[in-house]
Amino acid sequence: MGEFLLRGESMFSVNNSTKDLSDAGIDTAILSVGATEQCGPNLPLNIDTLVADYYARAWGEVLGAYVLPTLPFNTSEEHASFKGTVSLSPSTLMLVLEEVVEGLRAQGFRKQVLTVGHGGALWVGAFVKHVNHHFGDAVVIDAHRRAGPVWEEALRESGLASRGEVHGGALSRALALYLAPGFVKEGAYGTRVSERMEAYADYVGWERFAPDGSWGRYEPEADSAAATAEAGRVLLEHFVREQGARLKEHLQEACHIKGI
Repeated sequence: MGEFLLRGESMFSVNNSTKDLSDAGIDTAILSVGATEQCGPNLPLNIDTLVADYYARAWGEVLGAYVLPTLPFNTSEEHASFKGTVSLSPSTLMLVLEEVVEGLRAQGFRKQVLTVGHGGALWVGAFVKHVNHHFGDAVVIDAHRRAGPVWEEALRESGLASRGEVHGGALSRALALYLAPGFVKEGAYGTRVSERMEAYADYVGWERFAPDGSWGRYEPEADSAAATAEAGRVLLEHFVREQGARLKEHLQEACHIKGI
């Protein structure tokens, strides 16, 4: 698992005791959601969960927060025909998370941050809006709000920008090599899918676009120099460093606006 150092505050986790949390007086919690879904024939099913866990620990350092274990399931309907994928409905997932938010709120965690490692989690915006209106004395923010430019900058820094991949290509391989190096298989895989087809991605299973599940072609001879563990490290470290500063400021302002 990749490591990082943000030089923020000490984070807390389930490795701490309930007394540790009480004595520290912390009021901030990190909720993270990954996914268990296919990522082509050569990459493990838990990449999104590993990424979400990485984000959660990073934000925990930035905010000195209590970092919960990452939920390994998400809305992965587009991958559901591939063996091993687990997909929850948006309503089920949001209901579970709402109960987590409510329970933490009752314990004094009035500041909560949601981070998600799965790009297809289209429910996030609706969930954040709902829980903030439902719980007037707590604030829940999306750690990735307005993070698009930061992510694009991180892609450029890592050498993984402008590849036209959606899922499972060189980018996913670089992340897997960094976060789970022992579970990446060698060989070419994937399909180059026309960019215009992204407009139809939510209508059918992705086996219609990429038979082996990888929406993006990986050729060892052409792509191995870009899809490296070092590229995955640079991508994630740059993103959490730059987004972390914005996240802390956004949480403070959101708390001020809600009077938390």
